[in-house]
Amino acid sequence: MTDGSRTVDGPGAGAADGPGAARRAVIVAGALGEGTVITASVRLPGGASRETWALDAVDSAGVTRELVLRLDSPGSPPGAGIGLAREAALMRAAATAGVPVPRILSAGDAHVLMARVAGETIPRKILRDEAFAAARPRLAARCGEILAAIHRMPLSCLPPGPGPQAVPDDPLTTWRDLLDLTGQPHPVFELAFRRLAASRPASGRTTVVHGDFRNGNLIIGPEGVRAVLDWELAHAGDPMEDLGWLCAKPWRFGSLPPVGGFGEYAELVGAYEKAGGHRVDPEALRWWEAFSVLKWGVICVMQAMRHLSAGARSVELAAIGRRVCETEWDLLRLLR
Repeated sequence: MTDGSRTVDGPGAGAADGPGAARRAVIVAGALGEGTVITASVRLPGGASRETWALDAVDSAGVTRELVLRLDSPGSPPGAGIGLAREAALMRAAATAGVPVPRILSAGDAHVLMARVAGETIPRKILRDEAFAAARPRLAARCGEILAAIHRMPLSCLPPGPGPQAVPDDPLTTWRDLLDLTGQPHPVFELAFRRLAASRPASGRTTVVHGDFRNGNLIIGPEGVRAVLDWELAHAGDPMEDLGWLCAKPWRFGSLPPVGGFGEYAELVGAYEKAGGHRVDPEALRWWEAFSVLKWGVICVMQAMRHLSAGARSVELAAIGRRVCETEWDLLRLLR
């Protein structure tokens, strides 16, 4: 079966006991009422900066509820996100704006509990399985429409506090500083920072930016996009950042089409412009695509350091770290 974040083996695939079970039980009972019992609890793969759990729970009336619980993970790196309570508030605002998102049931500083949305998030299945053959030709345009809706949201939707700012930080400076904190030398990244600084496009707009809008953070059904996930990196910035991130090569997962592996630039841009009324400069989109590959490369270094420093020992983090050389190659091709 599938859930609102990742594919799992089904109810009962994981035991409800073990470390953290009491915490999960308290959160679920607080949202659904005393007497609610968790009948299945499965930690889902993916989500390197936070834990994600698929839960089945039965409330005091005997009604089964399918849920997704996100929890902060230990050792999260600097710049890891806006905080789960504020992420939940932003998702509620996005729903009001017409963006498809899971329904929030409860939220706190270290958790978000959501209703589970049926569908698929694993990119290789979305890009290859026959079940999504009819949806694939429509995904790029639908992503353009959804991004236009996100970028129409007022900046006041961004929760106050440290994190998102009304005046966006310089992304090159932000990610250069984060790379410097790792203490790791990467000449290709240094070249990319210099090239991008010398060719930076003018930014005419500041909007809400999702920050991680890509294939893998979308729940897809046979008819198309059902929900947008993972709002933890939302901030104020140039809306082209979201379009460039969606088009970056790491999120094509081996497929040729540049938009998420499922569509063409013209489909994304045409739908975005029609839904939002703002023209997309092709050179600006290309700049943000290159920046996105650089940003992902820095994230790969940071996640590897989390593993190597024992802040969060993880095969997944180690595997992400091995992708640094892949992003360096992609950057050299883009900067050529």
